[in-house]
Amino acid sequence: MRVAFRHPASVGRPAFDTMAAMPSPVRMPTLRQAGRGTIAAALAAAPFAFAWRFARVYRRRAGLPRPHRPAHDPSELGLSFESIVVPSGELELPGWWIPARDGATGPGVILVHGWESARDRTLPNAWFLHAAGFHVLTLDVRGHGANPPETLPISGGEFGADALAGFQALITRPEVTAGAILGHSMGAIGALLAAAADARVAAVVATSTPADPARMTRETFRLARLPLPDPIAYPLAWWTTRVYLEPRGHRAKDISAVEASRRYHGPVLFVHGTDDRVVPASHLERLVAAARSVRPLDDSRSSPVETLILPTGQHSWLYEFPAYRAAVARFLATALDGPYPADQAAALAEAVPAARLPDTAARFGAVDAEPGGIRSLVGVVRR
Repeated sequence: MRVAFRHPASVGRPAFDTMAAMPSPVRMPTLRQAGRGTIAAALAAAPFAFAWRFARVYRRRAGLPRPHRPAHDPSELGLSFESIVVPSGELELPGWWIPARDGATGPGVILVHGWESARDRTLPNAWFLHAAGFHVLTLDVRGHGANPPETLPISGGEFGADALAGFQALITRPEVTAGAILGHSMGAIGALLAAAADARVAAVVATSTPADPARMTRETFRLARLPLPDPIAYPLAWWTTRVYLEPRGHRAKDISAVEASRRYHGPVLFVHGTDDRVVPASHLERLVAAARSVRPLDDSRSSPVETLILPTGQHSWLYEFPAYRAAVARFLATALDGPYPADQAAALAEAVPAARLPDTAARFGAVDAEPGGIRSLVGVVRR
């Protein structure tokens, strides 16, 4: 071996040279090919990195409501009331109890406001319902109104939990014989979720209701005029919704109004305006189809699924339409068996000049520019 290493020519080429000369069983990429592969991998990963970043920024900017403390109370509409506290888990939600007919026993309704709203913005509804003989309870959903700010994003799940807590506070009052829930927008999601969770809910009025979380996320993209074509916007909305809900452990299906409409078998009235620019009327079609899918048409015992579509109606302030007030009072009087005959309740409600109160026309803050809105996500998209 010593001779061999000292005199390589006498023993032929070393073994490692021989191996080097043999063709490799695996084709090794050239430097240029390796560079192309790295670029391709980076390009393939870029959409996922963008989607993750986008969803995290969206959650931070759109997940917490802009505060709106109540600026009015029921006395301004001539309504007697009691300030109450509604337990909801570890929270205590401020609310108002507004008795009707001098506190006589009868049915009651809980009102659930929408996003970036508060209990004072439900007072026009309370006014005409009180006139129609219904006791009313209204509260501030967590993170809204007089409640302290939340640190985790708020979704339909939180509206549902607080609507359920409010209903339970309503139905346990000695004056209340039966209870219903009326919700607007996110509050309507909460109303349907609460009704699906408690069989004692005798009826639901769902106004301007988003069908499911992903579609609502897609609507906020549109409202914020984010330059996203549909082939990108729809999967991005699905992913963004998952990231949005992750901190509180929600699943989109569990807090979907469509799914809740399938689980709730009681009477429901869906209301929408044709000019709703926040939640298009196509959402109502999905909700109605879901609710009717679990109610046999040939079974007279099936609870009714009613709809009211208001021409020129926008996302909010539908109580300003006499047809809305009459339809809601008639529906509730029928579902709750009183306190007045349905036609009389409708006439009493229709006669109330319900109108939005001052300072109730604030913009939808989730799509505003900085701070807090998602309109500035345009920069994320462009980068």
